[in-house]
Amino acid sequence: MQNRLQCLAVVGASLVLGLTGCTIKSTVKEITDTTSNITGTTSGAAWWSEDGQLKPDFKATAFVTFNQSNLQQDLAAGRGEYLASMGRLLGVSADREPAFFSAVQASYTKTVDQSPGGLLALLRETSKPFVH
Repeated sequence: MQNRLQCLAVVGASLVLGLTGCTIKSTVKEITDTTSNITGTTSGAAWWSEDGQLKPDFKATAFVTFNQSNLQQDLAAGRGEYLASMGRLLGVSADREPAFFSAVQASYTKTVDQSPGGLLALLRETSKPFVH
């Protein structure tokens, strides 16, 4: 009797695991297919060159995104390393940095509630007269 119950338990467990295996397999396939579709279209692959370097067009975007709070502090002060780096990324020449710093400081109140994209757009617009 004990052997029979053990055999039934093994058969039952095999059936449960077999059925669950199909479910797990299809679930894993769904997850990996969905992940592949998402990462293929939104991975940021367009941001990177073949040698793994950030493309020049996206350097300013990445810089603002990762340094927004520090950049806004420099904007409020009208000086600082983050603002100087941003100026260089936007093509502001060193001799025009002081004027650029003053111009962006004057527009600081417009940047307080900006998203990184909005802040970048404002900085690009403000930097135009200072780029050669």
